[in-house]
Amino acid sequence: MPQLLNMFSSNLSLTQGAKKNMAYEPKNFDNLLGTKGLSDTLLKNHFTLYQGYVTNTNKLADALNAMQKEGKTGTPEYAEFKRRFGWEFNGMRLHEYYFGNMIKGGKPIDRNTNFYMKIVEDFGSFENWEKDFRAVGAMRGIGWVILYYDDTADRLFNTWINEHDAGHLCGASPMLVMDVFEHAYLTDYGIKKADYIEAFFKAIDWTIDPNLDSRLFG
Repeated sequence: MPQLLNMFSSNLSLTQGAKKNMAYEPKNFDNLLGTKGLSDTLLKNHFTLYQGYVTNTNKLADALNAMQKEGKTGTPEYAEFKRRFGWEFNGMRLHEYYFGNMIKGGKPIDRNTNFYMKIVEDFGSFENWEKDFRAVGAMRGIGWVILYYDDTADRLFNTWINEHDAGHLCGASPMLVMDVFEHAYLTDYGIKKADYIEAFFKAIDWTIDPNLDSRLFG
């Protein structure tokens, strides 16, 4: 199940069965090569950048663990590594969500799903939601756009995330993730971010597991 909308339950089961302190390994997203609107050169460079986040997440986790054992938790180095860890980890995980919610050719949203009906309920129409999501992506700056679902209030929000670690809605579930760092589009589109956003929308995989759809929005 490569789709972002199905990753929550599969990630949970993998985590529950994982070995303690198991190193993170980069996922393979070569299935996206050949996606219309995103050149293979762009995607391969992006995959390499993502793999760097995985490497740095592991390095920082190992370094922090070693410093804890050596009694160095009161050092400036430990403090800076600890602050940096969330940035690297989120850079890793957000890229996995981003690549995971795309597929060659895209898959349209099923208008019979509870998820679709929830979007319409909260935004007035699917078109209104899409217009707002695109507008957030077109804002100046680098970062991410995430469609978040807050289960507590049963509300959807289009959210701007600065860099990787500022602006997340605590406790909310990411339903759709779009990378708007310049590396995601400059190779193919220069500064024409709107054209990149159009290509991204054509590649979205809107597939949602029926059980997840019922659990979150039923």
